[in-house]
Amino acid sequence: MPFITPIVPVMPMRLEASHKSEMVSQLLFGESAEIIETGMDFMKVYSLYDQYTGWIQKSQLIEISEAEAFNGSELLNGDVLRAITCNDTIMQLSFGSPLHFFDHGHAKIGPFEFQYEGKFWNPAEAQFNEATLKWVSQQFLNTAYLWGGRSIFGIDCSGLTQQIFRFVGIKLPRDAYQQAEMGEVVGFLQESKCGDLAFFDNSEGKITHVGMMLDNARVIHASGKVRIDSIDNMGIINAETGQRTHQLRIVKRYKS
Repeated sequence: MPFITPIVPVMPMRLEASHKSEMVSQLLFGESAEIIETGMDFMKVYSLYDQYTGWIQKSQLIEISEAEAFNGSELLNGDVLRAITCNDTIMQLSFGSPLHFFDHGHAKIGPFEFQYEGKFWNPAEAQFNEATLKWVSQQFLNTAYLWGGRSIFGIDCSGLTQQIFRFVGIKLPRDAYQQAEMGEVVGFLQESKCGDLAFFDNSEGKITHVGMMLDNARVIHASGKVRIDSIDNMGIINAETGQRTHQLRIVKRYKS
């Protein structure tokens, strides 16, 4: 099957082949996907990064070769917002967008030529430590909550944790309940540390929310916006209103 990559900063992935359909996820500039089905104005694709499927608009992409799609390098945009050029026109690039198409700041994808003069972040060289995790996560602070979002332009709870961990070379699946299936259980909240993920459930016991622990009493998460709140054994307490917003289910550790 053919493969594609976006030619826009962020490409919506929708549940159905319609602009009115729910956005279930996104593809970032530099990510690749495999074409599953082709329609009139949309095509259904399978994301190679997190195996998510959805419908994307044809005018926002370009087909690429299998070799380009499976390029093994994982360099990221290390600047929070970076303007690159696309055929000599300006395009804003989101923090954490993959840059493996670039060679010395230049990329040519079909008829499109891109120039990048920002910071290349190499996750393979990044340390999974408090300083790195706090710096990366805090670049997303006050980003608006967006269902299905995965970028600095709008992000959801599991998109946030997925993107943070990407910077330290850990690939997480797309949804909170999937992320909760990985890692090792932390027995007590008081034993949690920066980089642990806290998961929260609804009244039916379904995991519906995730955030990253900054220490054993604070969590950064996307709820309305990316924010830092207090957390105790029962769950999250909104720092501004004092109201309890999420019920704690479990804390998991992904690297000792």
